[in-house]
Amino acid sequence: MTEDVLPEVALHHDRLRVQHDGGLLGAALARRSAASPRLRDEVALIAADTPDAASKHVHEAEVEGHPFLMVVGELDRVVVGPLVRPGEPGCLRCLAARRAGARADAAEEKALRATYGSRLSGTVSPLLTPIAADLAANLALIRLTTSHAAEHEASEHEVTMLRLTDLEITRHRFMPDPHCPDCGSLPEDSPARATIPRLPRPKPDPAVLRVRDLRAERTALEARYADDETGVLKGLRSRGLHTLPFAEAKVGPPESVDGGYGRALDFRGARVTAIAEALERLGGGRPGGRRTVVHGSHRELAARHPGGVLDPAATGSHEPHRYQDPGFPFQPYRPDLVMPWVWGYSLTRERPVLVPESLAYYRLGRHRPQSARPFVSEISNGCALGGCIEEAALYGLLELAERDAFLLTWYARLPAPAIDLYTARDRRIGLLADRILQRTDYRVEVFDVTGAEGIPCFWAAAVDVAPRSAPGTEPPPPRPGVLCAGGSGLDPERGVFGALHELVTAIEAYRLIYPQRANDAARMREDSERVRLMDDHALLYCDPVAARRLDFLLAPGDRPPRERVSLRELDARYAWPLHADLRADLDELVGRFAATGLEAIVVDQTTPVHSASGLSCVKTIVPGLLPMTFGHHLRRVTGLDRVLTAPHRLGHTTRPLVPEEVNPHPHPFP
Repeated sequence: MTEDVLPEVALHHDRLRVQHDGGLLGAALARRSAASPRLRDEVALIAADTPDAASKHVHEAEVEGHPFLMVVGELDRVVVGPLVRPGEPGCLRCLAARRAGARADAAEEKALRATYGSRLSGTVSPLLTPIAADLAANLALIRLTTSHAAEHEASEHEVTMLRLTDLEITRHRFMPDPHCPDCGSLPEDSPARATIPRLPRPKPDPAVLRVRDLRAERTALEARYADDETGVLKGLRSRGLHTLPFAEAKVGPPESVDGGYGRALDFRGARVTAIAEALERLGGGRPGGRRTVVHGSHRELAARHPGGVLDPAATGSHEPHRYQDPGFPFQPYRPDLVMPWVWGYSLTRERPVLVPESLAYYRLGRHRPQSARPFVSEISNGCALGGCIEEAALYGLLELAERDAFLLTWYARLPAPAIDLYTARDRRIGLLADRILQRTDYRVEVFDVTGAEGIPCFWAAAVDVAPRSAPGTEPPPPRPGVLCAGGSGLDPERGVFGALHELVTAIEAYRLIYPQRANDAARMREDSERVRLMDDHALLYCDPVAARRLDFLLAPGDRPPRERVSLRELDARYAWPLHADLRADLDELVGRFAATGLEAIVVDQTTPVHSASGLSCVKTIVPGLLPMTFGHHLRRVTGLDRVLTAPHRLGHTTRPLVPEEVNPHPHPFP
């Protein structure tokens, strides 16, 4: 601080108290507060020219228990807010967490703070002028005296930022962090909180499989969640130089960010899809709606809750020898292995069941680095977002069916009928296949891989048909040979449409990636152990030699299939009953699984962030289905008889397979 500033003071005016460090912001607030109108509530206004100087007054205000509004100078801005009400969610630590998570330069900022420390947080910005301080003071008093400010702040936490380089004023909402150690208060997990009661979920139309259209809520969703300064989501962007309208959004702590990606036939739909997928990632990482309280082994919990504990052995394990590899991050399962458990709900038996926490959430390691090693690798497989919990569960189960059908087709090398896309009632399907071919020189093939449950599932493949370079000319960069994607839907045409959307994403991504990593793909072809990450699976089959492993599905020599089944025929074969209530659709889907001996379990992952928009987030688990994994060393087929028996049950083989007949190569799912 300079020598000519005011000393630290605490001025009282009616119900407004100004506490400051004697700097420019404090002086400006002291002048302006003298003429401010009387406030309804007693509020402390804390002003400081630096974050370090503000910390002392914050501590005093927290001890006294009064509401307080922050006005703090930083190197490039003044931040007005938040209005903190003791005992209510939405504190300074929440804001700090949201700001850290929203920064695009989080890694660089962290490095700067590690190097310079208090020189950043304790130095008054040379850009802070008396004019800027006066403007910030005026903004603060407006926040406190505007009518209905208290009610507004209680529901929508905001900060106002004054950029010091040009005095631009912006407002930013932030959402309380349910994990905040200061104001977060997650309730304990319990069977009652896991129960999904039977409630009517009317649909706008029997043919619609959603209870609400989030596209109509795009503006509200973006305003609530997307903000590059303080938002739950950051980097929400639309991109037009693609085969289809594309959008992306990012979510997660600074050190590990997940992406939500959306493709649709219009940008509004793409942006909403990206937001929904990012919010799904948020729910799937760690418990954010209830606090995990159950710890124990399957043996002891099964004795305590007969019939109410999922047997982890039924979900499959990695190959036994993997657990002996040095550095393998998972430990073998055994009935006396002690671990944390969360309560889920069996839709099949309509009762609460305990589920290993590591099966219900897939980012626990990054939030609890010291936690015990889980017994298997788990990903977002079966996670979904919906307008109600039944809707989310429906789409989570559809994803499980899609991934299981894809893996079963791959591991057992099952034949599958090709589909004539031009027989669809929705003519956009054929037009989209044409557009992909026109824009990318990839022929689209879609195969029906529906399993014994009769849940429509599809495998889409893009086959390179670009003209080869003429002799004597410089060869073009290498192009991916084959790319694959999956889709599912209660309506076959919707399932095919979804698979094509996913395929477009793969084509555009790997046309850029493969030329730079063609040598990596060739090495993976020779050594499957090199397939370690999600991107590696699709990259491997960009290699033209490795692509021949798909000849059991695709015609050799990349020739189009001679025979194709009509999509309208599939519509008739897999006709789904029309229901006015979405719960009836969910019951039908659960019944399809039950008919083949499979139980459907739902873990509610909904957090207050989702509830703010009336959304639900879930993880669905169907023990016995083939789980999607990424990294060849992490494949999970051990202990799952389905991979051996399903081909025989479907009539593709005269007997069950033996383990040696299972496809040994990494799968091509992107």
